[in-house]
Amino acid sequence: MTAAAALASRAIAHRGLHDRSAGVIENTLGAAKAAIAKGFAIECDVQWTADGEAVVFHDFTLDRLTAGAGRTADFTAAALAGVAMKDTDDRIPTLRALLDLIAGRVPLIVEIKSAFRGDLRLASRTVEILRDYAGPVGIKSFDPAMTIEARRLSAGRIPCGVVAMLEYNYADYEGISQAEKHALANLLHFRESRPDFISWKVDDLPCAAPFLCRAALGLPLMSWTVRTPEQRDRAAAHADQMVFEGFVPES
Repeated sequence: MTAAAALASRAIAHRGLHDRSAGVIENTLGAAKAAIAKGFAIECDVQWTADGEAVVFHDFTLDRLTAGAGRTADFTAAALAGVAMKDTDDRIPTLRALLDLIAGRVPLIVEIKSAFRGDLRLASRTVEILRDYAGPVGIKSFDPAMTIEARRLSAGRIPCGVVAMLEYNYADYEGISQAEKHALANLLHFRESRPDFISWKVDDLPCAAPFLCRAALGLPLMSWTVRTPEQRDRAAAHADQMVFEGFVPES
């Protein structure tokens, strides 16, 4: 089994096994502990900080999940560690703190967030932190430039993948052109990014680009984000593994 295939060997808890109603917030150490207890792989997000650290957090702003406000990147890692999360005593952890907690017990997939502005420092810092990690780990991003940089810096030692979908109609992608969206949706960067695995929006499956990557090239295909029985059936039919949230798979 390849290192990339090992990442898809078990169901992947989206941002950890979180349940806000129970006080377990996404991308926290508590969510990671819950996933480890059930034996699930973990997918997390990383954001850049004002002092050049990689912290485990999804949003570009603090407002949705914390008692704070403002852009995540405007705070240092230490300042973010002092910001209270809503509905829990957890704080925003650094990527290194998450690695120390997981300690190789389950696979980890790190999604590098990007504003698509050509700033690759987060890819560099992520690889720097992961380079000596002994457990199963991979990197992915919606931004192929991040994948390309992570692959270059890791020299093939860390599996690097791409996250994609057919329509880029979320607010995060308002700043990129229709031509760029077309290229992302059809993996037209493939020659440069050379992903080791693909992570595709479950509701778009089946479609040509991920089908060909899986069937013709043998690349592991993950599907995100599975929340319903219908989506789980779709993932089982067209992908190798699901990235799930909102329920606890039986196996």
